[in-house]
Amino acid sequence: MLSVGVYSPEIRYHSLKEMLYPEGYSDLGLLGFLIFITYFLVILGSETNICIILTDRRLHTPMYLLICNLAVVDIMFTTSTSITMISVLLAEVKTISYYSCISSMSIYHLGDIEECLALSLMALDRTIAISTPLRYHSILTNPRLFLLITATWLIGLGVMGVVAAQVDSLPYCQPIIRYVFCDYPAMVRAACVNPEPYWMLPIILGLWLIGAQFIFILLSYVNLIYTVVRLPNNESRVQVFNTCICHIIVVSCYYAPKLVSVLLMRIGVRLNLTERNALLIMATLLPSLINPVVYCLKTKEIRKRLVQILSRKRTAVMK
Repeated sequence: MLSVGVYSPEIRYHSLKEMLYPEGYSDLGLLGFLIFITYFLVILGSETNICIILTDRRLHTPMYLLICNLAVVDIMFTTSTSITMISVLLAEVKTISYYSCISSMSIYHLGDIEECLALSLMALDRTIAISTPLRYHSILTNPRLFLLITATWLIGLGVMGVVAAQVDSLPYCQPIIRYVFCDYPAMVRAACVNPEPYWMLPIILGLWLIGAQFIFILLSYVNLIYTVVRLPNNESRVQVFNTCICHIIVVSCYYAPKLVSVLLMRIGVRLNLTERNALLIMATLLPSLINPVVYCLKTKEIRKRLVQILSRKRTAVMK
């Protein structure tokens, strides 16, 4: 609960005008509308990719199943934050129940972890496909891929169990969320405790997500570059680059805001509440918006299948 010894049913949001517009600009409805449109596009794009992949048996291969997994993660990751932001900014809901807040926090961080692990699996897939193309289908079979995907979800759920238990053990007196949605830092800062001892957990997770996973992806591309250099002609090199360009774009969109945040902290730049919220919103919505667009437009098989579906619907309407 949210008071010492007694659970409080609600958490109150700090003034959004002060959080997002310290200079007094008050057009919060516009921001809420933009978030709503972004969320709608994320759901539309991700569900389109999922439906195309699941309904076409020719696409039931590791690469496309990984795209499907990423789309599911994008929906979960974005929904966990967008619903809260839209309700606060458009419906002007000023409170959220404690259990709703901790549930949103858990789903948000689970989505963040799964996004990171999904990108690592996709890097592994591309490395095997390009480094050992003749053995690709024997090494990365669909059953093995399902085991890897299941393992990433079990890891994420295990980590979130620890995080949720940590937050649930905190005492809350006058809980006020100073961010635009519920996440671990917001919940800790809302508690009646000194937050400093509680930052060790996100630091460890950050080292794992931003450190270990990002380094793994970079090493996979070092290996890919080495493989490309050894290819006999430019046509083969261009083909390999086209195979990896989608993954490079989505990795950049996911890690760029996180790396910028870490870099700013390392050089001693202190962001105010408005700037932290802006970076948080961008880090949450941008990857989930870019991912389905990139894979829908840049992946030949998905794009071709989408054109076929739209052409049939257009023909049916004309008849």
